[in-house]
Amino acid sequence: MTWVLVIGLALVVLALLLFVLKVPKGTREAVASALLLGIAGYVTQGSPSLAGAPKDATESVSADPAALVEGRSKVTNSGIPTSNRWVVIADGLARNGRYADAAEVLRGAVADDPKNADAWLALANSLVAHADNMLTPPALYAYHRAIDAEPDAPGARFFLGLAYAREGKLAEARDLWADVVKTAPADAPWRMMLGEQLMRLDAAIAAQKGESPPVQPGPVTP
Repeated sequence: MTWVLVIGLALVVLALLLFVLKVPKGTREAVASALLLGIAGYVTQGSPSLAGAPKDATESVSADPAALVEGRSKVTNSGIPTSNRWVVIADGLARNGRYADAAEVLRGAVADDPKNADAWLALANSLVAHADNMLTPPALYAYHRAIDAEPDAPGARFFLGLAYAREGKLAEARDLWADVVKTAPADAPWRMMLGEQLMRLDAAIAAQKGESPPVQPGPVTP
């Protein structure tokens, strides 16, 4: 009986997405895949006969695809998670490593709202992850659209700098990160962390040039 309820609930959710929320045609397959993924996960991992036992999450997600989504929500000045339904659906796909499907959903999101900076950033990150951390032209375009949509937001510049650093373009990464640190609010929780990363980047650049790393007064100096 439990499986009938689960499948029935999935069909109801799918109907709501298609006929009430009116999912764009180009993203329907990805949304259906997300629902099927959830059902498959419940079938393989769920134990409906056992009592619930909630527990605190203590495991590190640094090596998990979900870390990319969590990182985007942390490097922000607003502190408010996105409420855009397409970004929420795409984040669910990205957490399971379904970056191509996430990108398809996010293409619908930015087509619906070209000024949605969070959707552009999520799209850029998904494209980079899908390309094995390579900064492809579409991903670069999406990062710049995110910056144009919300110039004061730190997320797009941070992740674009990270993509540059992974490709060995340390000077480009430093310019972006230095600008983010300089313009960050004094109480931004991520400011000190990024300042420390910037110092390490300076040391790496100096090592490439055979120079001593520059002396900096501290990671939070504006």
